[in-house]
Amino acid sequence: MKKYNLLLVGFLFSLGVSAQSSNSILLNLYGGYTFSDKVEYDNMYGYVEDGFEYGAGLEYFFIDNSSVELKYNRLDTKLPLYDLRGQLNEGNDKGAINYVLLDYAHYFTTGSEKLLPYIGAGAGVAILETPQSDNGTYFAWEAKLGVKITTSSPISININAYLQSMSAAVGNSYYWTNIGVVAATDYVSTFQFGLGATLSYDFSK
Repeated sequence: MKKYNLLLVGFLFSLGVSAQSSNSILLNLYGGYTFSDKVEYDNMYGYVEDGFEYGAGLEYFFIDNSSVELKYNRLDTKLPLYDLRGQLNEGNDKGAINYVLLDYAHYFTTGSEKLLPYIGAGAGVAILETPQSDNGTYFAWEAKLGVKITTSSPISININAYLQSMSAAVGNSYYWTNIGVVAATDYVSTFQFGLGATLSYDFSK
């Protein structure tokens, strides 16, 4: 019985090991593959095609196991637009989405100090670049989860999945009401899923 009690105490202690100590600052380098999404308009539709997404961020642990991060990621992609006649911008559809996000993440302790699962979410802006020079800045958000793999050095890596969204106003719809014609702004949103990896350097080690 004493052996089982010692094993139980050891297991509970291992769960209490901190994933990251407070006041740690990490430099994160991002790379991932983001999948395409179809966007529907009133009489048209378009795609944000898949592509490689990359960027960097600074992550600060304000308490043990919880962090905030300011990050910048860029997705180079194509933005084809179609109507009943076919593609409207053929040969002129290259673009990019630049995400500037403030993220929160929480890391879960496990029986292994080397494997640290986490979940997180963030919000900010997406800066859309298009060949037609109608660039814009729109609201954006993301949700993410993954596993960090730590080492005895300041270097760690994590494998992650993420969902990113950008919302933009694309015009107005008009409705007849008992007080007259009312205009309502139409919005479209992208929803892109991705898989990636992050290389981190911990300045506190």
